[in-house]
Amino acid sequence: MTTPPVASAPLPSAPLTVAAVQADPVPGDVPGNARVAAGLAARAAGAGARVAVLPELFLPAYHPPTLAADPAGTDVAATGDGAVDDPRLDPLRAAARDNRITLVVGAAVRHPDDRRTISALIADPTGAIRVGYDKQQLWGGERELFDAGRRGATLLVDDWRLGLGICYDGCFPEHARAAAADGAHGYLCPSGYLAGSAHRRDLYYAARALDNTMYVVFANAVGGADPWRFNGGAAVYDPEGRPLVRGADDGEAVLVATLDPAALAATRSAHSMLADRPADQGLPRTALPA
Repeated sequence: MTTPPVASAPLPSAPLTVAAVQADPVPGDVPGNARVAAGLAARAAGAGARVAVLPELFLPAYHPPTLAADPAGTDVAATGDGAVDDPRLDPLRAAARDNRITLVVGAAVRHPDDRRTISALIADPTGAIRVGYDKQQLWGGERELFDAGRRGATLLVDDWRLGLGICYDGCFPEHARAAAADGAHGYLCPSGYLAGSAHRRDLYYAARALDNTMYVVFANAVGGADPWRFNGGAAVYDPEGRPLVRGADDGEAVLVATLDPAALAATRSAHSMLADRPADQGLPRTALPA
């Protein structure tokens, strides 16, 4: 299979400070969770972050029974151009604007064509909110409630290119590689990992960082009740897959780290997988009977 060439995006010119958040939203309480998210954004900005990533489906909470029972109350509506004008999110608008920070916040989104998606909303420093990305890889029972996203997306902050993924997307090496092929310097992943999944949680996102020699910002939910109890461990990984910061398995946290262009350049020079990647995997594979 032929693979697309890696985009030759220049390295960023200056560091970027980011925050990975772990927190415990209340199922179905979109306005209350928006207020909590605004407070977390202010904490992140106070620690110097210019980008903060909150967990998957943070606004309605990742609680399938509530998402199934009350779609009208848990969803936010997007316009044809992806704008979100829901007044319940006004605290997010104010937090982004007042703190000059870009927020990546998980939501359930109803589109004009009636598709329902698990999405990453982007609240930018102007106070605007729009749909940034719709989750492409749906996990388990999500397929009964949501439609899969149709395309990848890259968030541009100054001259940093930050690919967007959501939880199960990060379990597929091809998803992060598509972001890297588009020139991404980092990969932002709002997620919802359940208790008992710590091994996979910590392995997948470190691997995506090293696979693609890029930073990974992993946010996760905490708290909840079985079977929807979440295990924290939010982290920022460097381009070799080492955690710069990592949260505990429980408790709210705002974890701040700085993405360094020099470290990115040094890693890509020492580990040149992106540059060395072949255009395809060669002739058909050989079967070797034993």
